[in-house]
Amino acid sequence: MAEENEDGQEKTEEPSQRKLDKAAEDGKVLSSKEMFVFTSVGMGLAMLLASTQLIPEILNVWGGLFVFDTATDIRSFGLGKLKHVFYLVILTTLIVGAPLLLVSLATQAAVGGINFAPKSMEFKGNRINLLSGLKRMFSTKGLVELGKAILKVASLFGICAWVIYAHLPGIIYLTNSTLGAALGKIGDVFPLMIGAMLVALMIIAAIDYAWQRHTHIKSLKMTLKEVKDEFKQTEGSPEVKAKIRRMQMQQAAEGGRQREALDNVASATTVITNPTHFAVALKYEAGEAGAPTVVAMGKGKMAEQIIERANKAKVRVLRIPLLARALYFTSDLGAEIAEGLYNAVAIILAYVYRIDRGEVLDEPDIILPPEMRFDENGRHEEGV
Repeated sequence: MAEENEDGQEKTEEPSQRKLDKAAEDGKVLSSKEMFVFTSVGMGLAMLLASTQLIPEILNVWGGLFVFDTATDIRSFGLGKLKHVFYLVILTTLIVGAPLLLVSLATQAAVGGINFAPKSMEFKGNRINLLSGLKRMFSTKGLVELGKAILKVASLFGICAWVIYAHLPGIIYLTNSTLGAALGKIGDVFPLMIGAMLVALMIIAAIDYAWQRHTHIKSLKMTLKEVKDEFKQTEGSPEVKAKIRRMQMQQAAEGGRQREALDNVASATTVITNPTHFAVALKYEAGEAGAPTVVAMGKGKMAEQIIERANKAKVRVLRIPLLARALYFTSDLGAEIAEGLYNAVAIILAYVYRIDRGEVLDEPDIILPPEMRFDENGRHEEGV
């Protein structure tokens, strides 16, 4: 049965990469102790076989520590020999320890990746909680660890007993042999015993790796709600994304309509500008019913194109920023202007009509209602 979270929902979904990365930050990575045991013993056996030819020399060096033949040697034995012992111990540690360290790092890299998580070093009170400790001991994981330990001990002891039993006739007579012969016999039996143990350790390590991977993935599984919430956090809410797409499509469609409307600028009565941020081309036929209509409008580059076409078509361009913004933010392309702008636009059209007839007039002052006053971002400028 799938594990449930605090909300009672089943954790049926595989963990996402973000969940795995967060677990790694907390120090929760896949690891297998039995894999470390297997690879370390394997490296130890390889080093033992590689150093077989060096064993006589190693024994000679070790035996040389106890050789002294003069009074001077006796007096200097303590300090001189002690230094030599420390040197050999350090050298042996480096020769043996370095390969084992590299093997351990390579094993972790292959199993779950090398990870340094400072969070894992933080103090956790539940680690010293007696009830939590007992719960971990008698949990499914604790029982599996117990079974694995029993299997490992039983199999390794059984293999050692089988190898010793197979070579028992030769081992019994070791006491009657020379030291060299005894070491030779042990040198034959010991690698064989380690090799047989490696086979058992490999099987145990494979089982442990499969189990550890299963429990690790199971502990990180997610509910459908968690998957959806994470998707919203990383990719954004589907509703918001859909709304953004709609707005982008609307803007694209509006931009297309504005580009198509550029051909109508030549037939406009006048163009009101801001001077270049906004441009609105108005058309009105005297005597016709209805209010003036917006035949072209735009801002930025589109406004520049409207002004350029108006100049080529000798359509009068008037710089009235407040009115240009009001027309742009309250009007639709191809529609009549807003009712609140009737008076202001009527004054401008009358001015244009008289100017076109050759009269010399000062540009009239335009007063707009407070609700028709906008800044360049389309926000109301009430009280201005």
